[in-house]
Amino acid sequence: MQLTNQDVIELTAWRRKLHTMPEVSGEEMATAAEVISFLTETRPDRVVSGLGGTGVAVIYDSGKPGPTVMFRAELDALPIEELGEPEHRSRIPGKGHMCGHDGHMATLAALGRAFGRQRPERGRAILLFQPAEETGAGAAAVIADEKFAELRPDYAFSLHNMPGLPFGHAWLKEGTANCASRGLKIVLEGKTAHASMPETGISPAPAVASLMPALTALSTGTVAGGDLVLATVTHASIGEPAFGIAPGRAELWVTLRTMTDGQMEALVVAAEALVRQAAAAGGLQCQMEYHDIFGHCENDAEATRLLRAAMDAEKVSHEEGEALRASEDFGRFGVVSKSAMFFLGAGKDMPAVHNPNYDFPDELIPIGASVFIRVARDILR
Repeated sequence: MQLTNQDVIELTAWRRKLHTMPEVSGEEMATAAEVISFLTETRPDRVVSGLGGTGVAVIYDSGKPGPTVMFRAELDALPIEELGEPEHRSRIPGKGHMCGHDGHMATLAALGRAFGRQRPERGRAILLFQPAEETGAGAAAVIADEKFAELRPDYAFSLHNMPGLPFGHAWLKEGTANCASRGLKIVLEGKTAHASMPETGISPAPAVASLMPALTALSTGTVAGGDLVLATVTHASIGEPAFGIAPGRAELWVTLRTMTDGQMEALVVAAEALVRQAAAAGGLQCQMEYHDIFGHCENDAEATRLLRAAMDAEKVSHEEGEALRASEDFGRFGVVSKSAMFFLGAGKDMPAVHNPNYDFPDELIPIGASVFIRVARDILR
């Protein structure tokens, strides 16, 4: 089940092709079609499309009883204009693969090459190309899809490239791997007035001015201590862009972040209480709604052990590392399977993910694939 040099050349070319055609969350139709086309030559036993929207599951079945092992990559790109100048730069204005999901897809395609040549000895392997990771909606949509019931895995694995870590070096941690987060959109409604007579209106400006530091002050704890609570104001708008109108409406967007889902529940209660208090003090109506909801990602002990053993066998250096503040919706699969995710170093001097100059390092493809191939072989033999 080893990759050849020609495999690596072709997988690299395919990764770069994906890089030119980024599609954002929920719009990944062409990307999904490209995945199906590329893996057709591996003769999968079944392909399930339209999973949770645009998702694709590619199945390699031994035909014998045994566990189901799922490997997951993300289809979506970001609404970020690429500023780098590689020959394979994005051809879609305002969109780019600035998180490396193109490389993650190529890594899973490498498994497809391996399974195409040699099926698992027992059970089945599923390559899941999941939509809408960046919004936190994709994993939940896949699991809620009725087609997922027959695909439900016993084990689920994923990786994410990580700039800042030495190239090819991995972080793998049992327990919390990624924080929970959600976006809180606050709308405050008062009454507009002529700018010369602001006293005749009800302005939300004082409430916004008090809420920005009050919400931020909810932040406490550390990742190392396992008690991180973080509230980050990301957007604020008050009134109309006009000099003659005292404002009557405001919006405030805040990202809430915690180490666990339980901690998130407490943070939500505290944040909403502050909003209601500020609105009442200012005579305002308030509305609150949530977006981009991510549960925390929990690495199962057995799944983590299997990944660690695979890294040792493939001589991929690794350490425990620490949980990431950034969120990841792969944690949803931990509810239905034994799951684990690791972070693979993209190099200390690499631009950070979501940076407009970021480009996935192709040399990571065979490293990530070797770990996954080993895990599959260990479980499905």
